Amino acid sequence: MTIFVQGAPAERAHILLEGRVRILQTDEDGAQVVMRFVGRGQTFGTMGLFTDHLYPAHAIAVTNGTEISWSEANLLDLMARHPQIGLNLVHVIGARLRETEDRLRELATQRVERRIAHTLLRLAAQAGKAGHNGTEIDFPLSRKDLAEMCGATLHTVSRTLTAWEKQGAVRTSQQRITIPDIAEIQKRCEEERA
Repeated sequence: MTIFVQGAPAERAHILLEGRVRILQTDEDGAQVVMRFVGRGQTFGTMGLFTDHLYPAHAIAVTNGTEISWSEANLLDLMARHPQIGLNLVHVIGARLRETEDRLRELATQRVERRIAHTLLRLAAQAGKAGHNGTEIDFPLSRKDLAEMCGATLHTVSRTLTAWEKQGAVRTSQQRITIPDIAEIQKRCEEERA
């Protein structure tokens, strides 16, 4: 289900109460990139309210969920009455800017296998659920999604995940990725430096 589309007037700020939302951008040629996945308790759609009043990306529900939203006027009123809300929003935007800078640096300086490993670690930190088989990224994640997030081709991501799966570094099944040992993926980030 589409919550809002890129370029539409940004009229509301959203917070996800349950579920997962994919945030993706498309260019004029139709190429797309997954910017991030939103989880429970996270805000989305606020950037447009504070910039050009257009949503900079599409927001698409990946799983069933519940969200609430506020108009710009209501959000500004809440922030005026409860300054901590504004401070929290600044922290959220700062963390997203830091992640964007990290991803840009990785694209410019790292080999693709290392970018895949970093992306898996970020997703595990944001949405990892510990289980008896390791850390499962707790939402449907296609290889295409992963390729878009780390700036790689679908072929390269598929080839890498297949090799890592044979080595026991990851498990994939029905758009779910499980990392049996996070340290193994961290090691792959380090190995790529050599």
